[in-house]
Amino acid sequence: MVEARTCSFCGEKIEPGTGMMHVRKDAHILFFCSSKCRKNMVQLKRVPRKIEWTKLHIKE
Repeated sequence: MVEARTCSFCGEKIEPGTGMMHVRKDAHILFFCSSKCRKNMVQLKRVPRKIEWTKLHIKE
């Protein structure tokens, strides 16, 4: 059985056979649904709580 995964940045479900996996130097594994999410978290170092289009966004 394929395990269900969620995007580490936006919180969306990732369909089996799609998405990307990023492994940090400290062996922490991140799963991303799209290159948009990967670039925002890995390259631009953005926090998902502050980005409005993510499910993890905190409404103030």
